[in-house]
Amino acid sequence: MNLKELSIETIEAVMDALPVDVSFVDANDTVKFFNTPGGGRIFPRTKMDLGRKVQNCHPPKSLDKVNTILDGFKSGTLKESEFWIDFLGKKVMISYFPVKDTQGKYLGCLEMTQDVTKITKLQGEKRL
Repeated sequence: MNLKELSIETIEAVMDALPVDVSFVDANDTVKFFNTPGGGRIFPRTKMDLGRKVQNCHPPKSLDKVNTILDGFKSGTLKESEFWIDFLGKKVMISYFPVKDTQGKYLGCLEMTQDVTKITKLQGEKRL
C-alpha cells in the first residue's frame, strides 16, 4: 500500500493520532497544513493560519531565527534545526526539517513540536 491509496481523511486522522504538533510550510513560506492532536496543540493554530505566511505565525522576536532556518533549508546549507524550551511547566522540543522531492527540489518545511517532559525523565529500560 502506498499513500496514493489512502484518502485525505485517513491521512488527516493518522496525523491527528500523533502525539506531536506537525505543521507544513510550503516553498513560498505559506502555512499549508497542520494537525490537531487529540490532546490539543502546544501552540494552538486556527484554520485562519492556513494560507498565511509563516513569519506572521511567530513572535516578532523570533523572525530572524525563522528566516535563517528557512533560508538554510532553501539553500541546502541546513539539514535540520532543533530548539527546546520550558513552556507552561513542560519541556518542549521544536524541530524543523526541510521537505524535498525525489530530485532534491525544496518543497517546504516541516515543523514538529513535542512535549518531551516525560522523555527527559526516562531512566533504565522498559521492554515489550
